[in-house]
This record gives sequence, structure tokens and C-alpha cells, in this order.
Amino acid sequence: MSVTRVQQSLPTSAVRVRTKLAHPALLLTGIVLVALNMRACLAAISPMVGEVQRTFGLSATVSGLITTVPVLFQGVGAPLTPRLTRRFGTERVVLGAVLLLGAGVLLRVLPSVVALFAGCVVIGVAIAVLNVSMPGLVKREFPDRAATMTGVYSTTMLVGATLAAGSSVPLEHALGGGWRASLGSWSLLALIAAVAWLPQVLRARQERAAQVAPLATAQARPVAEKPIAAKAIEHCWRLPLAWQISLFMGISSLMVYTLVAWMPTILADHGMSRDQAGLVFAFSNLVQVAGAFVVPLLAGRLRSQRWLAVAMAGLNALGVAGLLIAPVSGAWVSAAVLGLAQGGSLGLALAFIVLRTGSAAGAAQLGGMSQAVGYLIAAIGPVGGGALHQLTGSWTAVLVVLLVLAGAAAVAGWGAGRDRTL
Repeated sequence: MSVTRVQQSLPTSAVRVRTKLAHPALLLTGIVLVALNMRACLAAISPMVGEVQRTFGLSATVSGLITTVPVLFQGVGAPLTPRLTRRFGTERVVLGAVLLLGAGVLLRVLPSVVALFAGCVVIGVAIAVLNVSMPGLVKREFPDRAATMTGVYSTTMLVGATLAAGSSVPLEHALGGGWRASLGSWSLLALIAAVAWLPQVLRARQERAAQVAPLATAQARPVAEKPIAAKAIEHCWRLPLAWQISLFMGISSLMVYTLVAWMPTILADHGMSRDQAGLVFAFSNLVQVAGAFVVPLLAGRLRSQRWLAVAMAGLNALGVAGLLIAPVSGAWVSAAVLGLAQGGSLGLALAFIVLRTGSAAGAAQLGGMSQAVGYLIAAIGPVGGGALHQLTGSWTAVLVVLLVLAGAAAVAGWGAGRDRTL
């Protein structure tokens, strides 16, 4: 019995309830609110690292792990997500991840160093699940507008990060509870997102009940997607195209997180005031929003995205070269170029996941692989950059390495941008 015939056999009341729950405005609202959480709690702590360090008496190296640990566990948690979505359904997994994220935010502000880093681990795993689930969800719900919707949620992620970074200190003053109150308040955003996502969980439950009952009555066997997904798991890691997408995401993310950790310090060490260095960095983050929105839209209109990937890598190289040649006088120009390149690279990497796959299950598998590889590579950036600076006594070697990595990203992007489907 076909799904269409099953739906026609449903009672009118069931169809009406499911139609209301499936309203596009509810789905879009849920996606936007979930996406707002996916970077906010990471960006919110950056302005607070100094206060956290003083509160617990941490060394500079250990303090750096506050931002590195969540990135590392985004890579560790990513491969587990496809298995979870197959077993429990994407909607329930997203809801669970958002609630887990809120719990991690609260755990991070408890008066214990162990709780601080345990919260960082929980946050990283929760974001990993969301990172992998969302491309498959977008592929399934918006098959004809997947690239556009990828631009919407990747842009929303960066908007959330920008708002969080800019409001952490004002929230600290407004709430009067120090850094703990400021950081803990972001759990409310996770709760709001969870409530907004509930209609999608209820809709999925209604649809499963509506389809399974008539099919069971007719003794018809439903189409099994698990073997397909299992086959995707087995072969995705063997495909050169999947590795090219993963490396493009990983190298681009490494460059982003390295500069997130050290760009203000690089500017300050070359003579810029710390206040101005913070403004330049904030401006770069703001420009990322434009790149994350525009580039996926362009990608969706092109059959091949090879030259677009090379352009993003080239802009990254140009911005890094600006920091190398004129770190202070050219800071604002470098910040603008890097913002466009970093936001565009993120949006393009996410767009590759939906453009290079033919199904939601395939997008989930590729998302799991690319983000596992990508964030494990990215986690090396902040720590490696700091270690190289300590070894050489300057930032020149760090920036030269980033230039070389931009070239590697161009090579990976040239392969990832081929008009092929996994």
C-alpha cells in the first residue's frame, strides 16, 4: 500500500492535526531557534575566559582548553549521530540535543573545575549532534531549496554567536551575578528552542502512527531505510569525494578557530590597543554573517562549486597575508576579507553536505563523517597556534602556516566542488 493511499485512509481529524503541526512557519521557527543555540554558548564564554581563569586559578594553557574541548568533542560526537537518528528519528534527536546543550550550559557554571570542563564536553557533544542532524533534516524537508535553507541556518548560527559575544559582558552587569549568571542565562535560549521544536516531534509521531497502522493492517512491508543507511556508513569513509569535503571543512574550520583564539592577541602584540583589537575582531564576526548567507545561495545556483571553493580559500589567504604584511594599518580590511572568507567557507562546507548527497540519510552520513574529521582537525588550531608562537616568539610562523593551509583548502575544495553525488 502506498503512502498516498495510507494518508487518504486516515480520519479527517488526524489529517487536520498533522497539517497544523506541519505548518512551514513552525518548522522554520524551530530551525532558526535551534540554530541560534549552535554557536551562542561557545561565543558567550570567550569574553569571560579571563574571569573564569582568575576564579579557578587556571594557567593560560588550561584556560585555552575551555574553548578547545567543545570543538574537540564536536568531532568525537559527530559519528554517533546517524545511528541515533535512525533509531529515534531526527526530530527527537534534535530535541534531546537541544535539552542536553542547555544542561551543559548550566553544568559549566557550577562552582567546580570538574563541572566546568564536564560542561564543555556535554556542550561539544550536543552541538555535534545538531551539526550532523540539521543538514539531513534540511535535505529531507526542503529538497528543492536545500542550499538556500543551509544559508539560512548557517547565517543564524553566526548571528547567535555574534549576539552572544557582544552581550555576555552587558548581561554580567545587568544580572549582577558575575560570569556564572551571564553564561548560565544562555540555557534559557536552549529551553525556548526546545519548546519551539516540540511541534516537530509531535508531527513526526503523528506521521509514524498514521503510516504504520494501515500498513500493518494490510500486512505490507514498509520500505526499509536502515540497510541503506548502514551501507552509507560502510562506504562513505572510502570515497575520495567524502574525504575532500571533510578536509575542506576541517582546514577551513582550523583557520577559523585559530584566528578566533589569537586574532585579537596578534593585533595587540603589534601595537593595537586591546579595545580596538576587540572591535576589529567583532567586525570580522559580523561580516561572517553575510558570507554564510550569500555563498550557499550562490552554491545552490551552480552545478559545480569548484571555483567558489577556490575563491573562499583565496580570500582566506588574502586576509591572512594582510595580517602578516600590515597587521595594524590594514587590520580592518583584513578583518572584512577574513569575515567573508570564514563565513562563506562555513556555509559552503555545509552546502556541500546537501548538494553532494541524494537523500536525507546520505546527508546525515556525510555530515557525520565530515564534521567528525573537520572538528578533530579544527581542534588542533588554537593549541597548535599557541604552541608555535611560544616556540618561535612571534606570530609570523603561525600566519605562514595558515597561508599554506589556505592552499590545501583550495585543493580540497576543488575536489569537493565537483558536480557529483555520493
